[in-house]
Amino acid sequence: MTLQTHLLAKAANQARGLAIDAVHACSSGHLGLPLGAAEVGAVLFGHALSHNPERPRWINRDRFILSAGHGSMFLYSWLHLSGYDVPIEQVKNFRVLHSTTPGHPEFRETPGVECTTGPLGQGVGNAVGMALAGQMAAARFNTAEHAIFDYHVICLAGDGCMQEGVAMEAVAFAGHQKLDNLILIYDSNDVTLDAMANKTQSENTAQRFKAIGWEVQTIDGHDLAAVLKAFTRAKKTKSGMPQLIIARTTIGKGIPEVAGTAKGHGEGGAKFSDTARAGLGLPPDQHFFVSDDVRGYFASHKERLIRACNKWSKGYKAWREANPDRAALLDSANPDRALKAAALLEKIPVFPSDAKLATRAAGRDVLQPLAVGLPLLIGGSADLYGSTLNYIAADKDFDPSNRTGRNIRFGIREHGMAAIANGVAYDGIFRPSIATFLVFADYSRPAMRIAALSKLPVIYVYTHDSVGVGEDGPTHQPVETISGLRVIPNFDLIRPADPEETAGAFAAALERVDGPTLLALTRQALPNLNEIPVSTRREGVLKGGYIAVKETAELTHILIGTGSELQLAIAAAKTLGAGVRVVSMPSTQRFDRQSTEYRESVLPAACRKRVAIEAGVTVFWHKYVGLDGKVVGIDRFGLSAPAPIAFKELGITTEALVAAAQSL
Repeated sequence: MTLQTHLLAKAANQARGLAIDAVHACSSGHLGLPLGAAEVGAVLFGHALSHNPERPRWINRDRFILSAGHGSMFLYSWLHLSGYDVPIEQVKNFRVLHSTTPGHPEFRETPGVECTTGPLGQGVGNAVGMALAGQMAAARFNTAEHAIFDYHVICLAGDGCMQEGVAMEAVAFAGHQKLDNLILIYDSNDVTLDAMANKTQSENTAQRFKAIGWEVQTIDGHDLAAVLKAFTRAKKTKSGMPQLIIARTTIGKGIPEVAGTAKGHGEGGAKFSDTARAGLGLPPDQHFFVSDDVRGYFASHKERLIRACNKWSKGYKAWREANPDRAALLDSANPDRALKAAALLEKIPVFPSDAKLATRAAGRDVLQPLAVGLPLLIGGSADLYGSTLNYIAADKDFDPSNRTGRNIRFGIREHGMAAIANGVAYDGIFRPSIATFLVFADYSRPAMRIAALSKLPVIYVYTHDSVGVGEDGPTHQPVETISGLRVIPNFDLIRPADPEETAGAFAAALERVDGPTLLALTRQALPNLNEIPVSTRREGVLKGGYIAVKETAELTHILIGTGSELQLAIAAAKTLGAGVRVVSMPSTQRFDRQSTEYRESVLPAACRKRVAIEAGVTVFWHKYVGLDGKVVGIDRFGLSAPAPIAFKELGITTEALVAAAQSL
């Protein structure tokens, strides 16, 4: 089909008008990108993208990601014009409470929005993850007769995204992995929020990307034909290289008073809306205006897109009939279908009663049978497979020569790894798990927070969870990290106490489909807690907290332990006597979701003599022990010494727990 330059130029100006009117109506928002990149949007949504507005989650659609999420009116305008379920009333309600057009794009809130963006650079990492998933899906499901997966991932990013470390980590990974189904469009307008970009950057972006294995084109981003030519070339390439299109644009184009300046970035240009609309050829008395010919063009284009999708569907039906096993595997990828924890636990052999091993090692042993039974479970590590022990032994590495490999070597790129994992989870076919040391959660935390916000079922296998790290010292001893992660809404953290609780922790993480789960595992060996039945330990983790040792006389004290410290609580109870109950609390988030009756049965309100013990900061635990109770913990940084010495020096001992309980 020939590029309809005249109509798409009109559409670009009318999309500018929608952005101006929406930002003016709510007196907030960002006009710079929607106005500056309007021609890019016109070519993509009006001509070049393969998608279906009637089926926003069609599995072979091109994925479009707006990494520069502050420019959300760019995306909402083009989704509206394309015929997605984003009616003009929602465009008018931009940034209004409970609208489907929030200030930054949010996954699950707006049809056609592929991922939650706003924190700059995250979308670039997400795009790399989606491209990785696309390569995996093509290798696993396509046949010589049917290519049911051949989509591209297109990401629009600005200077701010390109300055963020997470983006650079992700694009370096993409270049190394030769993800040639990835197209990054750089809206290069020489402006950041505060000032002109030359105040903070001077690198040659084209040379930088070429050096890390990308193919690069530079174009005039306002030239419709140039945009299409570059995009078509990028999409057809068989070079084995991801594609960068540097689109030179004028920020805020269409508002002469601010265009090309830092003032054009935000809502500053909205006050010039009347003169801007006139300059764009929009009627002065019709706000949120779209002409009949533009609406007609996009309606016709939508029909073309639907026909193309229907043609693919016929091939997909034939593929399913010819490949029932692959079809069944793809059907199992439904991201909203919860796995049954009980069935998962049946796959995991019981550990020997005399087992004494680190929960990271127990995690390795638990992972293997689960990975065999869940072929779409993938794993990755930030250069720490040898320490985190999360390698899927039955499979090989994912790399350019083996796209079916389920082990991903991310390199020392924790933030990029977490953002890429989010992209895989957004895509919805593969279940991602990633690993590093727990202390490095601070490097990946922004992406972990977005995973919680977006309800992504990412699994984090983060090991070396306490001062048990030992001689590596305070830089590697995450005394504050666990409590800091526990306060993220919709984020589950599980700190198992022994091998059997570790089995329950993996089942709990895999069972969950509406948010991420972090497994905090030890470096040091822990004994199997045989005082507690195996089924109690495994199933207790699913509830987050449970009675590990029940009092044998009238209840006087409750000791709460988690992770490696649960063994100390059990030992202390033996010293304190028959009226002491020990509660294992591997996951406070899962415990808090239990019924009031269950929580009362574990932690009865009448018993106020409570002590919690954890090798970390203490303030969090007063939620469970109250102001009357005590917490044995570590309110300082750790120290470099063998683990047993570190625990003793920092007061994480049975004796300290006994003394705290007796003092109540």
